[in-house]
Amino acid sequence: MKLLHTSDWHLGRMLYTKKDRQDEHACFLKWLLQTIQDNGVDLLLVAGDIFDNASPGSASQKMYYDFLLDVRKAGCRNMIVVGGNHDSPSFLNAPKAVLSALNITVIGNAGDNPADEVIVVRDADEKPMAIVCAAPFLRERDLSRFTEGETYSDRSRRIAESIKKHYEQLAEIAREIQKNTDATIPVIATGHLSVAGGKTVEDDGVRETYIGNIECVGSDIFPEIFDYVALGHYHIPSVISEKIRYCGSPLPMGFGEAAQRKCVYMVDFQKDNTTVSSLEIPAFQQLESIRGDRAFISGRLHALKASGASVWVEIIYEGSSVFPDFTSWAAEQTADTNIEILKLQNRQYLTEVLTQDDSTQPLEDLERLAVFDKLLDKNKVPDEQKSTFRALYDEITDSLIIES
Repeated sequence: MKLLHTSDWHLGRMLYTKKDRQDEHACFLKWLLQTIQDNGVDLLLVAGDIFDNASPGSASQKMYYDFLLDVRKAGCRNMIVVGGNHDSPSFLNAPKAVLSALNITVIGNAGDNPADEVIVVRDADEKPMAIVCAAPFLRERDLSRFTEGETYSDRSRRIAESIKKHYEQLAEIAREIQKNTDATIPVIATGHLSVAGGKTVEDDGVRETYIGNIECVGSDIFPEIFDYVALGHYHIPSVISEKIRYCGSPLPMGFGEAAQRKCVYMVDFQKDNTTVSSLEIPAFQQLESIRGDRAFISGRLHALKASGASVWVEIIYEGSSVFPDFTSWAAEQTADTNIEILKLQNRQYLTEVLTQDDSTQPLEDLERLAVFDKLLDKNKVPDEQKSTFRALYDEITDSLIIES
């Protein structure tokens, strides 16, 4: 059986609130369908964050549903989609009964019965090929309830134990199914969470998934019965172990990922052997981060102009001398070219501004958590309390986004 593992599509994502990624996503989904067809994929797993927000626009919805209809035409009989922290469980779950007729299983959130997350994947002759423990992003309310008088450390321990217990329950159900079917068929799990060892980079768009006060969990939460664990959430491909992997997002979510190669994983389960191969996703839009002094930036822009390629760039001036007309200079350098500047930052000027007691960095240059960090510093919150406040702040803002 051949499994293709993908995640974190983030349909509807904008780059710096300026550039629509719809054309790139359309190219990726077209490439994915061709890859499925060329490789004879039996099962497609999407490990969360299909959409970038809980209320996707009509164009993103159409793209998603068109793809679901085309998967079967590409020769893939089975598809499983689990919800991520960006997804609305109710939105994903709404058409699940209809999609099940196409062998597309959607698990938007964890319910009361863990058995609902365990799926037997069958071939054209209805013979079992695999068992999938399709765990979505696990919210605290799906796992356990707050206990009055509970400390933060107690809460963290309770939630970590609840996550592990959830996977143990899924594994036990899978074992029983194996006994009654075929002990040689693989058991596969999904997860959309932060597992220790996953890679991140600056400006990769990853929203930390604090559950209670848990930032990440160890890979030991996954029982040994799992032959492969398809993870989502981190946008950089990461091999936690040979059988536990993040495939990452298909598109760079920010300029921090501009040079990052993107991939999906192909897992081929044979009777006595399992092989995992990485299939590189083409870059559908060139991104480049240009950082340095005036001479370096000028040289790099000249090279890009000569190439004639369509490039979206961020330009960050890091020279030691004052560059007051940096913005107008950069505009002149890229006029009448295929280079589009999405972000400009004069670090020399910024450093000067940030050293002034009565000035602050422009909000548009700060990430959401960075703004909160500035408030913590301004209010002289002790370092030992900052991690707790950050976790609570991230949990609250995540819940507001999901519930909106």
